[in-house]
Order: sequence, then structure tokens, then C-alpha cells
Amino acid sequence: MKDKILNSGLLRFLTGLKICRWAAAHPLLGKFCSYEVISYLICGVLTTALDYIVHFVCRGLGLSTGLSLTIAWISAVIFAYFVNKIFVFLSTDWSAGTLAHELTGFVSCRIASYFMNLAIMLVTVDVLHWNEPLMKLLSGILVMIVNYFGSKLLVFGRRKGEIES
Repeated sequence: MKDKILNSGLLRFLTGLKICRWAAAHPLLGKFCSYEVISYLICGVLTTALDYIVHFVCRGLGLSTGLSLTIAWISAVIFAYFVNKIFVFLSTDWSAGTLAHELTGFVSCRIASYFMNLAIMLVTVDVLHWNEPLMKLLSGILVMIVNYFGSKLLVFGRRKGEIES
């Protein structure tokens, strides 16, 4: 699966960009130019876009900031679990035990980041009346970073006795 993804047109296009080639050659940034990080960024951008679209569709329907954020969050978590499992962390075990372990950890991490996102949005949009689209974007970036480390370290990380393939 990893080889198939690495040979995809989108990934070849992205890695061919001048900024990506520069980052890969840079001593510090090159460490972040791995398959996992690049695929997480792509999936994270797609998840953030879904979250953003659902949030503003809900707001357009007259729903409150908190309810819109919640509906968008649920949609994004469902989408993110599957794309992270399949494309980012290449988890191929679909057994009940593994799914229970992964889903519990994944949803727990996402609940923590949800409350962080909710607090940021309520304070910046509802209290301080800052620009909602900009705050949603900045909060989404922060959430994406927190979620990556939660997924990598707590959810899809190798468990003891598991062999790296």
C-alpha cells in the first residue's frame, strides 16, 4: 500500500515542488520530509477542509458556533480515523481488538483537541469578536499538530512485540 501511495501522481507532484525539494535537502526540515509526515499533512488538510466546510454550512443554516463546531468535529473525526489508519500510519489490522484500541485512543485524543478548539473559538469569536474564518483556520492548524502527535504516539504507534514492516 505504501508503495502505491508513494507512486501516486499527487505525491509525486508535491515532492517535485521546489519548496519540497529545498525542505528535503535542508538539515533540519529534511527530517520532516518523511512519507508519514507528508501523507499526514495531505490528509490533515483534507480533514481540515471538511471540518471548515461543515462548520460554515452549519453556521449558514443559523446554528450556533458551538453546535456548528460539534457537528463539524464529528464529521472530521470519522473521516480522519479512516484516512489516518489506511494512508498515514498504514494500519492494516481490522480485528475487533485493534479497532477497539485504535478507536478508543483516536477518539480520546480528538475529544481533547475538540475542547481545545472549542475554547479557542468561543474566546476568539464569541467573546473577542475576532475574524471567525481566520480563527477557525488558525485553530485548525494548531489542532492538526496536536492530533498528529496524539495519533503517532498514542494511537497508531507500534505496540510492544509488533514488527515494523
